[in-house]
Amino acid sequence: MEDTNKAPVLIAGAGIGGLTAALSLHAAGIDTVVLESSRDIRPLGVGMNLLPHGVRELTELGLGDGLAALGVATAEHVFCDSAGNQLFAEPRGLSQGYRWPQYSIHRGELQMLLLERVRERLGPDAVRTGVRLLDFTEDPGAVRVRVRDRARDAEETLEGSALIGADGLHSTVRSRLHPKEGPLSWSGQRMWRGVTVQEEPFLTGRSMVVASDGTASLVAYPIGRNRVNWVCLVRVAEPGPLPEDGAVDTADDYREGRVDDALSHYDGWSLGWLDVRELLKRSEHILEYPMVDREPLSAWGRGRVTLLGDAAHPMYPAGANGASQAVLDARVLAHELARAGDDTPAGLAAYERARVEATANVVHAGRAMERAAGPAMLDRGRLAQIMEFYRKMADSEVAELNARPSLTPSGTGTGTGSDGRATS
Repeated sequence: MEDTNKAPVLIAGAGIGGLTAALSLHAAGIDTVVLESSRDIRPLGVGMNLLPHGVRELTELGLGDGLAALGVATAEHVFCDSAGNQLFAEPRGLSQGYRWPQYSIHRGELQMLLLERVRERLGPDAVRTGVRLLDFTEDPGAVRVRVRDRARDAEETLEGSALIGADGLHSTVRSRLHPKEGPLSWSGQRMWRGVTVQEEPFLTGRSMVVASDGTASLVAYPIGRNRVNWVCLVRVAEPGPLPEDGAVDTADDYREGRVDDALSHYDGWSLGWLDVRELLKRSEHILEYPMVDREPLSAWGRGRVTLLGDAAHPMYPAGANGASQAVLDARVLAHELARAGDDTPAGLAAYERARVEATANVVHAGRAMERAAGPAMLDRGRLAQIMEFYRKMADSEVAELNARPSLTPSGTGTGTGSDGRATS
């Protein structure tokens, strides 16, 4: 058990990874404060997926019922052409043999669920909003973080036993640790995303659909309350560094897009059981951004400072694994810090040893999956090979995940029973 007289672990960023880290550290008896630049945390964004390895960890934190109430338990992935002809399908989650489901869920609603639990368990002041991280320095026994309180327009310095950069794709912590990295890596694809209210379900009502004509692709899946999340993916350039001259808009999850820009790539599509053009046209808000990642790092941090989630390993959405990997980061972080006791740098080093190579494999698998797509999306045999390759490189195998011991420290009162559901 960590010494409660020590300075708290400071987490930069109140996204899914940062909030899961706060809950996990609290469960391990480690004091934590979350620093969030936004003054008001709202349920922004669109849909996302939590794979069984991510759902297991949140279930063990006692969020199983909340996830079930908010999300849709995905039963299958279905691949088809632009005429709706099925090319390949595979079961997902419980249907695949996992003890935990795969959930399709609204990203903002999951974030708000995590935020509520953090404030319930850690206290109302555990998440400080409107606090922008500026820089940090490290002493042998602590890390000092310089922040600006946006409400007071004043700077202050906070002391922590560690600093966890969970501050997303444009991480300030990462930029200080790795100042010469250069631009993001661009896949050459543009993405448009939206959420549409649709009363009539398609296929099983719990299906994730990936449709393609060999050039443009569409991903669509239900996220609860009669809502369908959709993603349009269109290649417009060759892969390479994201241009910094304004030729390509910056990677930003909340940039407003135009429906006509997306619709122009889907002329002639007729799935039959899903009207693609109506799905796009009836979305109230559309987001547009380039598909980007970064070359994996051999080490994320040093001493008492490290990274987590998108700040550590931004990845393509191929495989729908980003959020689940951030959740795994958070759980392993707490597990290793609890094991290390008072030697916080050793705990952070153990965390990186456990996660750096594993997440690099997921990044590389996502790249390989995306680059093997295109015309291969219309070939049944190639589709099966692509999905099998991704599973081997990125997914937790069913038997391995079902049998793995819990990452929850013993004696904390939270864990899982024989059916995989949370116990307390």
